[in-house]
This record gives sequence, structure tokens and C-alpha cells, in this order.
Amino acid sequence: MSHACAAYWRQCLPEMTAAKEKAFFAAYSVSTVVNQLPLDDAAAAAWGAAKHVPATAELANLHFARAEVVATIIRDIFGNPFRPVAFSPSWRTSTAIAIASQMYESRDFSAMPILADALQDAGCDNANVLDHCRSPGPHVRGCWVVDLVLGKE
Repeated sequence: MSHACAAYWRQCLPEMTAAKEKAFFAAYSVSTVVNQLPLDDAAAAAWGAAKHVPATAELANLHFARAEVVATIIRDIFGNPFRPVAFSPSWRTSTAIAIASQMYESRDFSAMPILADALQDAGCDNANVLDHCRSPGPHVRGCWVVDLVLGKE
């Protein structure tokens, strides 16, 4: 696993202990080479990694926590495809654009609630937009609301 990928998962799952991290990366490494090994070698590698894997419940919790983080990021980027938002151009005030631009460039999305206030001041009454801006996130570059404000549809 690359250092960048490992750093990403450490950021997403800060509660992972060193032992769990080693087990996680051992299992990941085995899973990436399993298709390239003869069956006996794959079984031996999997058995060796399994010695370091935490209890099944802990591994399942780790898997679901990772899946939840990924799903949250996907929702932040794409929104709800079953509830498309009609974004009014009148909501693109200079204040809203300035806030969205600053967040986009700095990748610091702590001002999302302030963006919600600016959009509301501009006449936005769309609950999906305002609720998304006020949600705890995580918010990432490519956030659907920020992209709508900046006209990056």
C-alpha cells in the first residue's frame, strides 16, 4: 500500500491502534496479491496475515467505518441523485462566491455554515442545500453545493 493511501486511511480512522493498523495493512497487502499467487501460496499468505488480524467483530467494525467514510464523501461530492436541486443564479451573490472560492482554494470547509447563511440571505430556501451546508460533513473539494455556487456544474 502506498504511503499516500496509508496516510489517507490513518486520517479517516484515527482511532485505529498501531496493532490494528498493522493487521489492516497486512490483510490489504494479502488481498492485493491473492490473485497473482498459486492457491497454496495465497492460503499461506492469508493464514500468516490472519495471525495479526483483530477479532472478527473489530475487523467488521473497521470495514464498516471505512465504508461509512467513503459513502459520506461520495454523498458530499454528488449529493442525492434522486433529489436534484434547481440552483437559482440569484443565489450566487458576491459574498457566497467569495466564501465558496476561499473554501475551494484552501480546502478548508469549516465555513460551510457561513455559506448556508450567505445563501439564505440571497433568498435560498432549499432545505437540501441549507441542510447540507450546515451538516458536520466531512466536506471535501468537489462538494456539490460549493460547485453549484461556483458554477462548476
